[in-house]
Amino acid sequence: MNASGRLLLPLFILFVFINIIILALSSTLKSYNIDLNVLLGGNVLFFLISIVSFFIQKKGLNNKNPHVFVRSVMAGMMFKMVICILAVILYVFLIGDAFNKRGVFIALFFYLFYLATEVYVIMKMNKNKKADA
Repeated sequence: MNASGRLLLPLFILFVFINIIILALSSTLKSYNIDLNVLLGGNVLFFLISIVSFFIQKKGLNNKNPHVFVRSVMAGMMFKMVICILAVILYVFLIGDAFNKRGVFIALFFYLFYLATEVYVIMKMNKNKKADA
């Protein structure tokens, strides 16, 4: 497995873990009128945008200018925010009155887990880079 694959492993583990939790609690979630498709779709969305953001930040971390890394972190955050906003707006327009507010809020809560995992991976990369220098 290459270096990027090893570094993405925590994100993949989080993705699988959240899917397992959603599927294990499916009957409970349905009893609270939470749409499982919204949760699963949100999990996939956050997984994919976290991977894109990871590569943006990795590219910035490899640059000798520290300002490039700060800009890459900001670009990754803006990318994630815009995609999240667009996804919610698209969901509202496509679904209409069947909008599942609880499902959307729980899915947005997944963002915090992906953010924490992404920060962990980037800090680990930064620590390893400082050790090499």
